[in-house]
Amino acid sequence: MRGHGFRSLGGAYFCTLSNCSRISSVPTSSKDQPIIAVAGPTASGKTALGVFLGEELGGEVVNFDSVQIYRGIEIATAKPTAEERRGIPHHLIDYVDPNIDYTAADWAKDAEAKIREIESRKKRVILVGGTGFYLRTLCRPLFESPKTDPKLREKYRKLHAEHGPEYLHAMLAKFDPQAAENLPVRDHVRVIRALEVIEQTGQQISVLQPERPEPPDFAERISLVVLSPPRDILYEKINARTLEHFDAGLVDEVRRLLADGVRENGNALGAHAYRRVCEYLRGERSLENAIEKSQQDVRNYAKRQLTWFRKESKAVWFEGFGGDREVAAKVLKYVNNIA
Repeated sequence: MRGHGFRSLGGAYFCTLSNCSRISSVPTSSKDQPIIAVAGPTASGKTALGVFLGEELGGEVVNFDSVQIYRGIEIATAKPTAEERRGIPHHLIDYVDPNIDYTAADWAKDAEAKIREIESRKKRVILVGGTGFYLRTLCRPLFESPKTDPKLREKYRKLHAEHGPEYLHAMLAKFDPQAAENLPVRDHVRVIRALEVIEQTGQQISVLQPERPEPPDFAERISLVVLSPPRDILYEKINARTLEHFDAGLVDEVRRLLADGVRENGNALGAHAYRRVCEYLRGERSLENAIEKSQQDVRNYAKRQLTWFRKESKAVWFEGFGGDREVAAKVLKYVNNIA
């Protein structure tokens, strides 16, 4: 690694290449080539970087953002527009009904099939997104768990709404101490899933989890690139973009989705600003407060994303935004060096 201009950072690596010029690489389709995964916090320019790499490498983008998968959930998801895609095919975006509680395991199955299909056409795969759990599930498949029971899920969601994440985490600690120890108190989604598994199977998820299937053969070829913009500038962008979403008609979009029968308590409307708009429409918040709370939620989410990816020991980090030409050139040079 040192020969390519990297310095170690807590087990991961930070690119320190300077004065990188744009490098045009010859499109390649070999299944021996790395699969590049572009990650980072929301608003860090992942889409722009993914499209750039797709153009340079002759690749296609596979989304691993857990909100962009849903049809009709548009304004606050930052789905790339046709103009932003610049002709680069994008997959696993806007293809799941918003009333389906799509899981990481579902995505991993669909992503594996899509990766194999893209490479069969001799194209490079560029994974782009910010849902680290999706990517980890692809590389380390989950155990065969029971399907989500909607009634059971609703039961635990009500407990979360009434008592908060600490209450659920305490429940899990009682029934599966090891699982609780490995899950953050505020990670209510995974805590709820662990509680569901106990109730559905009578077994602790910590006992079941080691029984994982083998990862796909291409997993070892996935090379994770993570964007790390300056925190103050990132937060300014998040605040401005959230306000733009409300100005663009986010409230009307949620009204329309609810009128069309989209479940308010499903995964789709539980994301980002959508949850706060639902609270506003129920009269629980003012519009101003919904905007402020949404901005805070997204800033906190960005912080959690950075924390998550720091735990990925093989990640290579790049300081700056993906839309910056110099940053994009550095990433491309890194990709060419490992090819």
